[in-house]
Amino acid sequence: MPISLKATVEHFPIAGAFTISRGSKTTASVVTCRITEGTVSGWAECVPYARYGESVESVLSAIESVRPLIEEGMAREDLQEAMKPGAARNAVDCALWDIEAKRRGRTAASLAGIADPMPLTTAFTLSLAEPEAMGAQAAKHAKRALLKVKVGTADDTARIRAVRKSAPDSRIILDANEGWTADNIAAHFSACAENGIALIEQPLPAGQDDILAGLPRPVPVCADESVHATQDIKSLADRYDAVNIKLDKTGGLTEALRMRAAAEALGLKIMIGCMVGSSLAMAPAVLLAQGADFVDLDGPLLLSKDRSPGLRYEASLVFPAEASLWG
Repeated sequence: MPISLKATVEHFPIAGAFTISRGSKTTASVVTCRITEGTVSGWAECVPYARYGESVESVLSAIESVRPLIEEGMAREDLQEAMKPGAARNAVDCALWDIEAKRRGRTAASLAGIADPMPLTTAFTLSLAEPEAMGAQAAKHAKRALLKVKVGTADDTARIRAVRKSAPDSRIILDANEGWTADNIAAHFSACAENGIALIEQPLPAGQDDILAGLPRPVPVCADESVHATQDIKSLADRYDAVNIKLDKTGGLTEALRMRAAAEALGLKIMIGCMVGSSLAMAPAVLLAQGADFVDLDGPLLLSKDRSPGLRYEASLVFPAEASLWG
């Protein structure tokens, strides 16, 4: 039967605004890829990220460039060579996982060798703001088991203290989004240790993180912007304790599974993260996150409207996707 590929753009309003050290946004713009063969269709979603030189237009163009190959029957393994890592390949790769599962009458979890995926405790993200406002955000969500707190200013000590005071029982991840510097990182590390922070994400800019190799790290430090694909991991193992694996960085579930195995072989902790997108973007990541040390798949919780049907969230838990959504 003939195969067709179609990519479209969708926009999901964010509840309020989502703010990190690089700026704010009020809408999540995503690209959806759908691959159809006869009556069987698989789909997936990606989130173009300007930090990596991506836009909706560039992602659509990249997907269009491989459309003839997909329509000729290209397999996932060949896709890894045909496209570079990034959001566009993620959408195509995960759509191929979905249609393969449907063709074979199996789940994507079983195809990936993942037995009985379970609900996971996911972080809930607090946007960057002034300390008092961040304390108020933390108080509102203090019953959540895991909070991810956006920081990344010249002096985040007051923010760290305010969040910890307002959420004394929550595990806390700090995400600086490359916003700290060699001049202030030691003071920030000290504040993190004093306030029982569980993990610090990407404190320094990618390419300017060499000092982490010789700096005492009283709290585990996680690479995010510094790590994109499997080949990046070995060179970073001397300066990071964990890696944040995101499908939109690796270019899909196929590469992400390899990357996770490589990181675990080096003794690194595993964090599975996301961009701000809908439940469709999170669904394959929930499979990848099984057994991970830290899970941050709260994208749909930050939207004012999600897909229907979407993922099931209860308190701090996110449940594996139903077949009606993906996989």
